[in-house]
Amino acid sequence: IRDEESGYNKNLFCIPKHYEEDLERVFIPHGLILDRTERLARDIMQDMGSHHIVALCVLKGGYKFFADLLDRIKALNQNGDKSVPITVDFVKIKSYC
Repeated sequence: IRDEESGYNKNLFCIPKHYEEDLERVFIPHGLILDRTERLARDIMQDMGSHHIVALCVLKGGYKFFADLLDRIKALNQNGDKSVPITVDFVKIKSYC
């Protein structure tokens, strides 16, 4: 997103009531995030070929995106031409510094 990007008017979206006063604009619509997650899953499946996938989630902040990405990968794995094994693990990091 460029610095000069103004985003989208929040009135174009369904905003939960408890966020209405805190939110000024929407920079990345949810549909775009879903589309990019799907694209990333496809890229991972293509890049990994028939290799075993080891998925590692950093807990707390990353779990929702991780779950969405794994759902897309699993769907491609079940409905695609090939199926690759996936191992899932989680780590908790005390500090990012």
